[in-house]
Amino acid sequence: MIKVKGLVKKYKSGAAELLVLNGLDLEVKKGEFIAITGRSGSGKSTLLYQLGLLDHPNSGEIIINGTDVMKLDKDERSNFRLNELGYVFQDYALIPELTALENIAIPLLMQGKSMDQIKKIAAEMLDRIGLGDRLNNLPSQLSGGEQQRVSIARAISHNPKVLFADEPTANLDNETADAVLETFLSLHREGQTIVMVTHEPEYAALTERIVLLDGGIIKNDKINK
Repeated sequence: MIKVKGLVKKYKSGAAELLVLNGLDLEVKKGEFIAITGRSGSGKSTLLYQLGLLDHPNSGEIIINGTDVMKLDKDERSNFRLNELGYVFQDYALIPELTALENIAIPLLMQGKSMDQIKKIAAEMLDRIGLGDRLNNLPSQLSGGEQQRVSIARAISHNPKVLFADEPTANLDNETADAVLETFLSLHREGQTIVMVTHEPEYAALTERIVLLDGGIIKNDKINK
């Protein structure tokens, strides 16, 4: 599903240059649930942002589902993100003035679906994550875990080829985080490809595979038993 070769990402810091990803190679199979781990500053989120086309590397190759995304222009990258990828962030990224259903509707509207289609899909997604009775609630009327599950519903509403999650349990208590991870595991059992950044060893251990970053390269890549 994902093939990365020689990925390099540098950032300017005044006159200095910070090398965050240093010629990284990685492959992710279709249907895999992998955890990207490592200490702070190891390049975890930077790697996720390059794979998810939310940032652009300095050099290297990224192929997703057979598409060489490095060759896409700006509009093509936007369309690829909208139609092929899903994102879950630690801060939920919900629009506070919109209901749960309306938050899920946003990417579907951008894809040109009709309102009847959108309402049906959004309601089905909320049912799927156990929030079918909260579709008209604003984010402020939902707990942190419920908000994160709404963001997951939004991310999977268009059946993305890859679901990216950046520290999805960072702001949650243990019980709520466990419930969110169970949602990811359920999606994985249904065949969803998931790439998750996490600093929590207990949640990384629940995934199919753990990729450890250090100094912008992969130091360890192991299959969980």
